[in-house]
Amino acid sequence: MQLQVDIEFDQLVQLAKKLPSKQWTKLKQEVEKQQSADRSVSELETFLLSAPTFSKKQLDEITKTRKAINQWRTK
Repeated sequence: MQLQVDIEFDQLVQLAKKLPSKQWTKLKQEVEKQQSADRSVSELETFLLSAPTFSKKQLDEITKTRKAINQWRTK
């Protein structure tokens, strides 16, 4: 069974403030854990998008070399 409740941000803040200290600490850890996971994905995405890429000439050379190696192997 699943229940979805729509509450405003201010109501959420008030509920969080009413939590006992142990539950507040647990909630804070969960939120921070999620943020660090999001950050690591973002850092990976940034790294991959800024990585160097092959030029058309380099890709053609790789294709040519692969064909030559494949011909050499089948002889």
